[in-house]
Amino acid sequence: MLITLCYLYLWARWGPRSAALVRSTVRRLHRSRCSFTFCARQPHPEERVCLRVGGKVFCTGEAQFLDDLNRWSVLLISPFIHPEKLLPAEHIAFVTESISAQTENLQKGPASSKEIVKWSDFCSPLAYKPGEPFKLIAEASVDNFSSLGIAFLEDRLQMENGMVPHRIVSVHLEESALKELAQEAPSVKEKSTDMDAVTPAGKSALGRAEGDKSELEEEREHEETGAGDHQSLHVFSCHECQQLEDITIESVKFASAENIPELPEDCSSSREEKEHESLQKGIKRINLAGKPPNILIYLGSEAAEGRFEQVRSVLGECIDAESYTVYQLHQEQVLRDPWADNSLLLLIATEEPIPEDIHRQFMTFLAKGGKILGFSSSFTFGGVQIKHKNKLRRVVHELVVSKKDSTEVKLSLLVSGCVFEEGKKGDGNRVKVLSRLNNAAKDTVIVHLTHGSSGGEAILSQAHLELDINSMDVQTEEDFNLLKMSNSKRYEVLREILTCLGLSCELSEIPELTPIYLLSPDEEIHLAFLKWLEGNVDAEGLRASRKVSLKFVSSPEHKVEVTPSLVPVITEMGRFSSEHFSLQTYQQHLQTKKLGKILLFTEVTTTTMNLLDGLMFELPEEMGLIAVAVRQTQGKGRGGNVWLSPVGCALCTLHISIPLHSNLGQRIPFIQHLVSLAVVEAVRSIPGYEDIELRVKWPNDIYYSDLMKIGGVLVNSTLIETTFHILIGFGFNVNNSNPTICINDLIAKFNREEGTELQPLSADCLIARTVTVLERLIEIFQEKGPNGILPQYYKYWVHSGKQVRLRGEEGPLAWIVGIDDYGYLQVHEEGQGVESVHPDGNSFDMLRNLIVPKH
Repeated sequence: MLITLCYLYLWARWGPRSAALVRSTVRRLHRSRCSFTFCARQPHPEERVCLRVGGKVFCTGEAQFLDDLNRWSVLLISPFIHPEKLLPAEHIAFVTESISAQTENLQKGPASSKEIVKWSDFCSPLAYKPGEPFKLIAEASVDNFSSLGIAFLEDRLQMENGMVPHRIVSVHLEESALKELAQEAPSVKEKSTDMDAVTPAGKSALGRAEGDKSELEEEREHEETGAGDHQSLHVFSCHECQQLEDITIESVKFASAENIPELPEDCSSSREEKEHESLQKGIKRINLAGKPPNILIYLGSEAAEGRFEQVRSVLGECIDAESYTVYQLHQEQVLRDPWADNSLLLLIATEEPIPEDIHRQFMTFLAKGGKILGFSSSFTFGGVQIKHKNKLRRVVHELVVSKKDSTEVKLSLLVSGCVFEEGKKGDGNRVKVLSRLNNAAKDTVIVHLTHGSSGGEAILSQAHLELDINSMDVQTEEDFNLLKMSNSKRYEVLREILTCLGLSCELSEIPELTPIYLLSPDEEIHLAFLKWLEGNVDAEGLRASRKVSLKFVSSPEHKVEVTPSLVPVITEMGRFSSEHFSLQTYQQHLQTKKLGKILLFTEVTTTTMNLLDGLMFELPEEMGLIAVAVRQTQGKGRGGNVWLSPVGCALCTLHISIPLHSNLGQRIPFIQHLVSLAVVEAVRSIPGYEDIELRVKWPNDIYYSDLMKIGGVLVNSTLIETTFHILIGFGFNVNNSNPTICINDLIAKFNREEGTELQPLSADCLIARTVTVLERLIEIFQEKGPNGILPQYYKYWVHSGKQVRLRGEEGPLAWIVGIDDYGYLQVHEEGQGVESVHPDGNSFDMLRNLIVPKH
């Protein structure tokens, strides 16, 4: 009775502000490993009710254990999970049960004016189980768990998937369960409807005699009849509840009028602080909507061959590929299979009419909180109708897209031939225009619609966001260029749309670094290099370097951890294989005397610029070094820029040595021009490929025509005595159409226009050809100086007849006339004659016509 009076005093003092009470009780019960339940139902007789707010209660029960996660789909793994330490003492694991809004028939209290609390802002998800009730395992600090419970009691808690939470149960994770989570992440386990993995709060560890149950029921009846709608507090006490009494007395013994603090309306910490906590913990939230990570693509009854792969490929460029699975939803499956409850997103990419029964099924999916993305489809509903405008069909138009941050993006896309018009009013569906054509009619081509009360929404587009340039029947050179120049913006808009629909478009996790393989197209040179190594490594096979140390081992069986500063090098060529690089192809196209003879190949490295640092100064000159990678995690560009390195690029660093007292040694800036020219020549010197529109842009870029960058060159030089040791990093797009354009795009374009059948090229072939051409250009330059290579350079450069401004955007105009004897750009300003100029550091941008005179 004493405890009850104490709580009643607190309730009278604080009124509805139960936050501090909940926090204090949760913290103390958590230390005793008791379980707590917030539920929207009458509690079981064996549960103890600590607090009742409206139609919801806060109960306590015995400690529970979650000892079987085999039937749960792992959502993610968070840094807090340390199997040897269990959860931190101040963290609580719990299960949230949710049901559909349509089936939610619980009595709700009066609407609260307090701030809505989102479930994901206060916890870190661990695993989920689909179905209904939908269940999520999560972890939170004691305070955050209390905040969730308080928001739940006050009807302020929101789930991301549109479902209504009706129970929050704390659980305890055993060591075995934590280890299972750690071992399974990030894989997705098989789904199951068996709920044995969770044991909800049941029998009380603080047990009570059978006779107490009727007393409990009597008290409940009294509360319900006597309290009306007034919020009331209920605490029960008996001779077996000493533990609860002790911790309760501790929580209220200082409850005097002088010591009770004035609590704010919301006792929880600010939203920003919670987000900061999550960021600091490094938690990556994935699929908080709580459904299996399935994306379904509906293509109608007769999908063209390759259409599914086409759409899936575009999605793969936008979303985190490791977080979602993409399937085709066939027409016959729509009415037959239970896909709607197991999918995050439905993507409709067919122009054919949607059958009525299938349309109803899609609307049911939306009503349950589903998300739909339409790509030039006939699907629509509610507040918009489709209007056909055949003059727009298969024509490239400029769009103006409104983004979330109120900025606008302009880009060119192919349009389906349909636009959206507002339909009937007052249908309950909200319509927001996201994009219009930049034409006189300002036709609407992308709209955002909502449906139902469970969070269902659709974004429908009549512009072909899903089509890559190579999959379109583009009629003119102008259209091709417009679409390619808008390609990066197309992906920007796509990611914005997918993010709006609840998907994660964060970059995939950085791939793990891989070992290096020592390769050579010449077996004799390979053996000579191994002989040289014997006297130039320590007893452990280590070649130390200030950037990256190399540890030479004979086979992959020698387990050496790969780190940014230490990489194992496997010397047995017979153990090498890669789907991205063929040593045979490289050998076939490398026709050099020295360059590129010793090859260090790796699938993933930080940057190839660091791999040769420990070898290049002492290795015999005839053993020309080259490092090749499929991907770089820290690629370097000019002026400290990041060099993007997607799969499909040719990425390498070449070592050359140039005598100081030679033609090229006196004109080192020319090296970047020679490498750019070598890349272009590597392609355009192949019979049949002479007219591929690949060009050089001063000082160090490879371009498609004068429109888009396709690659670049970075040169670092070190002078030792009378020899320049030069590392040339170069990369160019071979088979990666994104984010801009690649060489194989240009080949495909040429085939369409000319009716030819030129084959696509590979990175291994073009790297070998580039090194071969570069060695020849260096020989010509050393013999004849700049005049030996400039005619060929001018043949391929993009600047002929171009004007630029000097000294700033408002500076005088000048004509580009060529390159001077030291590799700087020459311009002719009227009345001033010819002047040599150079870029203003990294701000130089030829397309903006900004050039600063060289002094």
